[in-house]
Amino acid sequence: MPANPRPRRFSTILLPSPAPCGHTIRPLGQEVRERGYNRNPLEATDMTRAEFAILGPGALGSILAAHLAAAGHSVVVLARGERARNIEEQGLRIRGLAQISTPVRVITDPSELRAAEVLIVATKTPGTEAALERLRHVEVGVTFSVQNGVLKDELLARAFGEERVLGAVADTSGELLPSGEVLFTRNVNLPLGELAGGAGRAARIAAMIDAAGVRSCAVADIVAREWSKFTAWVSLMSLAVVTRSPTWRFLSDPDCALVLVRITREVARLAAAHAVTLREEGIMFPLRTVLEAPEAQAVEAVRATGERLRSDAPDHRMSSLQDLEAARPLEVEETLGHAAHEASELHLSLPLLETMYHLVAAIDRMRAPGGR
Repeated sequence: MPANPRPRRFSTILLPSPAPCGHTIRPLGQEVRERGYNRNPLEATDMTRAEFAILGPGALGSILAAHLAAAGHSVVVLARGERARNIEEQGLRIRGLAQISTPVRVITDPSELRAAEVLIVATKTPGTEAALERLRHVEVGVTFSVQNGVLKDELLARAFGEERVLGAVADTSGELLPSGEVLFTRNVNLPLGELAGGAGRAARIAAMIDAAGVRSCAVADIVAREWSKFTAWVSLMSLAVVTRSPTWRFLSDPDCALVLVRITREVARLAAAHAVTLREEGIMFPLRTVLEAPEAQAVEAVRATGERLRSDAPDHRMSSLQDLEAARPLEVEETLGHAAHEASELHLSLPLLETMYHLVAAIDRMRAPGGR
């Protein structure tokens, strides 16, 4: 397996019981009054500071930014290229589960941002470490990432200190359309929590996000939830890329369902090696059945999920499939690659996981311009 630099792991991510993190931030309303933030995003007096700074206004980042801005919060988005120009000219436009059109301030040079009460990372995983390096100077109250995988919290801790990091799991989704609009398709929940256990600061931030219209809550077991989603996501992402099919189609296929069951069970072994107890809430398929039932029964449970999606959400496609079809880089190294390297370090034999990692990496590399 090729060498891959690994970030330093920090101690609190796997603590089994609540522990104080020793860092608090003042209420956002007080911070707004003291620093002179303006509630109208087009009349902001100091664009170097904001209540909410959102790195990566793709689908989910735009959904969060638009809802928070429309609710009157001070919001800036960090964007570049065509996406930055589109937002500057037309604002953030959301349709589907919500109809929002709102202006929002755009920062194209990360060095211009000086302070943010809440920094939300919503980029795709490739290039995250480099993007955070350009934001190390920012005075951050608290930060969390809605990215896929479990590496995200470690990267945030390296950039801003572990005491400022919250865990997050996004059971919320949408699709960035060629027009620049975002189709808001799923609004189930955005749990936030302290990595060391407990809700703490997460309760206040989740309440603001929820009040703005994106469902969110504070939870005491965010690390277990992050690992649970990741355990299911690895198999879903892999099969979506390999089959290039809508979600219902590969879930309902007997061979794909069998592969999904076996990969999921492998990744669950990695979670167990980190002393994480997986949860079923917020997972697309019945995770407990997949992990604990006889294999044939687990396969049928996955196929039943596919049949339900066939009638309820026939157009649902994994974001990885959207990226593949749009010729965007796939989330490989920071997700599948990270898990494969972790397994190797722990001397766990997870052959399907490793195979899928190399296969998806090859697909990503070969379809890129010049074959990378």
